[in-house]
Amino acid sequence: MPVTGPDFISLQARDLAASQAFYQRYLGLVRSPAGPPHAVVFATTPIAFALRDVVPGTDLASAARPGIGAAIWLHATDVQAIHDALVTDGHTIVSAPVDGPFGRTFTFADPDGYHVTLHDRA
Repeated sequence: MPVTGPDFISLQARDLAASQAFYQRYLGLVRSPAGPPHAVVFATTPIAFALRDVVPGTDLASAARPGIGAAIWLHATDVQAIHDALVTDGHTIVSAPVDGPFGRTFTFADPDGYHVTLHDRA
């Protein structure tokens, strides 16, 4: 059978609790009761999004930027408010908000340096 599409996205986090707190505070994500002890799975749809402990043998600290070459886009209902909260608290904005084919869009760096793009057009 052919692959039908993405079904799960997971980012490795150096400090799982800190990353969980970041995504809950700024993106409003809610932890799902499902998931293994080494990960935090959020209740996102249509694709599950999770954070997990760093896989043994992976050195995120030595990477120029984790996830380079991959694009992580998440839909949000109030992109500008999330942007403003991140800026107020001194978090890195990689690209400022613009209005385009995906609605209001901007990119930020999460606590581990992953670049995550938010957009508001479904």
